Amino acid sequence: MIFPFTAVVGQEEMKTGLIINVIDPSIGGLLIMGEKGTAKSTAVRALAELLPEMVTVKGCPFNCDPDGILCGGCKDTLKNEEHLHRERKKMRVVELPLGITEDRLVGTLDIEHALRKGEKRFEPGILADANRNFLYVDEVNLLEDHIVDLLLDSAAMGVNTVEREGVSFTHPAKFILVGTMNPEEGDLRPQLLDRFGLSVHVVSIGDKDMRMEILRRKAAFDADPAVFAVGWSAEQKNLAEKIIAAQRSLNDVQLSDDVLEKIVSITAALNLDGHRADIVMMKAARALAAFRQSEVITGADIREAASLSLTHRMKRLPFEAIGGENEKLQAALAEMTP
Repeated sequence: MIFPFTAVVGQEEMKTGLIINVIDPSIGGLLIMGEKGTAKSTAVRALAELLPEMVTVKGCPFNCDPDGILCGGCKDTLKNEEHLHRERKKMRVVELPLGITEDRLVGTLDIEHALRKGEKRFEPGILADANRNFLYVDEVNLLEDHIVDLLLDSAAMGVNTVEREGVSFTHPAKFILVGTMNPEEGDLRPQLLDRFGLSVHVVSIGDKDMRMEILRRKAAFDADPAVFAVGWSAEQKNLAEKIIAAQRSLNDVQLSDDVLEKIVSITAALNLDGHRADIVMMKAARALAAFRQSEVITGADIREAASLSLTHRMKRLPFEAIGGENEKLQAALAEMTP
């Protein structure tokens, strides 16, 4: 039994970052940084119950989108039968173990079978399960470099290609990457850091009443997880329905020139490299507005989107104190026109 998402006390920024990635998966995932015991893993795993259904090709091990990029098997079926059977599957949170091997991540090709039968036999890996789902990496900063490189390749291309002895197999691998880490245990490679659409920094809750409530809920859950879950079922259902409604109304949210100008004025003031920050911030602001059942993006939406989208992309000067990024961001937000 998984602890209910809505029962997690506090950590609203982290929960919001996860929710808007469900609303718009193209935002690009979330990096959650913070000390141990701040509900990072609990919140990510609890997200699974709130995830909506998706339409997939029936029986496809790669969760292919019938109207999107197809694996080789689905392409053959479409060519031979001229149509694809569809089914609905609930999105999942797929976990990537810290000590994972390359073969377990990307999958394996049976070379002997290919040479003997002239047919490709592919054993799917975790990237196959993760296609169109959330891929969760705990302690992401401790991943081995070659695994990070494989994740970067798949994240950039949206496909996973396995090659062995001149035989290759390709399948779609477009996932929403969520990572958790304790900064005290080491930094994250800049190339991977930039692949996270959003980031949040969580800290222990200091409020006495909230800390007591954490203990109450933990004790109740441990005593009877099923009864505890029933007590939160209404809140869970309401939030799930709100997420689905936001998904449906996402494209109705207006992206006016005034909104775009505000976004660009912030990113330009911070001298950020490239345009990924602008794009992610725009998408995050739109998802926030949709979640709040509005067709208009407000200044509050833009400020919250900036906080989620920009902090991990800001360069820290030599000898500059950690946390200086937030001060620069707040200064840029203060200059934003109302």
